[in-house]
Amino acid sequence: MARMAEPLALYVHWPFCVSKCPYCDFNSHVRESVDQAVWREALLADLRHEAGLLPERTVGSIFFGGGTPSLMPPETVAAVIAAAEGVWGLTGDVEITLEANPNSVEVANFADLAAAGVNRVSIGVQSFDSEVLEFLGRAHSEDEARRAIATAQEHFARVSFDLIYARPGQSLKAWQGELAQALAFGTDHLSLYQLTIEPGTRFATLAAKGDLTIPDGDTAADLFDMTQAMTRAAGLPRYEVSNHARIGQESRHNLAYWRYADYAGVGPGAHGRRLAQATERHKKPENFIAAVEHNGHGLKVESDLPAHERATEAMLMGLRLTEGIDLARIEARSGLVREAFVDDNAVARLAGQGLMRADGDRLAVTDDGILLLDSILSEVVKTH
Repeated sequence: MARMAEPLALYVHWPFCVSKCPYCDFNSHVRESVDQAVWREALLADLRHEAGLLPERTVGSIFFGGGTPSLMPPETVAAVIAAAEGVWGLTGDVEITLEANPNSVEVANFADLAAAGVNRVSIGVQSFDSEVLEFLGRAHSEDEARRAIATAQEHFARVSFDLIYARPGQSLKAWQGELAQALAFGTDHLSLYQLTIEPGTRFATLAAKGDLTIPDGDTAADLFDMTQAMTRAAGLPRYEVSNHARIGQESRHNLAYWRYADYAGVGPGAHGRRLAQATERHKKPENFIAAVEHNGHGLKVESDLPAHERATEAMLMGLRLTEGIDLARIEARSGLVREAFVDDNAVARLAGQGLMRADGDRLAVTDDGILLLDSILSEVVKTH
């Protein structure tokens, strides 16, 4: 019963963007026109289908992701929130986040989005440098970015924004100045991502030709270390690999992912984890709409997750967090004993090297170990 009492996280995907960024591998699409009424009804039908499979739950967080959800009509956002409240009920302190771009046309919707029920916004700033914004294919200016943050702070109780660093040719001094600007806004949350070359993106094509080179491992590590020092000093310590917040201002929705709680995913390409099942929706917008019209939902994949796979996923997600994982919780959720999914000898060795902390059922990667996370996971997590 304790598990059923855990609040549910709801993810809603809006797949449309004004343009496609060259580094982006998310499920985003550019369309000349969008039939808003059709999309509103499709999202509501998809949500109702999930609600029928997850009865007697309350929703603790809703996250509108994309794509560019700030392109959603506020009436659609309000309808989705109202539907979630109607079929599940919302916790009294529900966190409702919407991802937004800083373009002025979208920022003009902030007041209406707040009135619709959104109480947290995450803004895709990425940089305060006009040349970098052009390089990243962003459609906003540095002035628009600053105005968007200021406007968001007027309308929403909680504001976060994203920056991308470890870019080609970026110096420590340049990043120090840019991060200082970001911290000066006084938001309670920042997402700071090192640029990675994702397969299938335009940046991947340029990198393959030798026309794009990101900083080497040592330089990236220096940039990361400086990021940690500056955010800690400003009272926004890292709580996950790339996410920083004042204590108590962490993204509760993303914590649900990393702590391996149940979450329902609706909308094109949305993934979910519910009651030991993995779900995935049709990615292409037209295919999603066709599936909803034919089946009453947009599901493409619905599969049972074996106990060991659930335990492994919980390990891989949870060790990204500064707080680490609760092994007793993973045992309870998977039905396995820890020896089935944790290599205790590896944990002891890595703890001796200062790369992990082990305290009873609590296991975490240290600050010294976080840059080696992938190799630590490969040693500690028993995958079969």
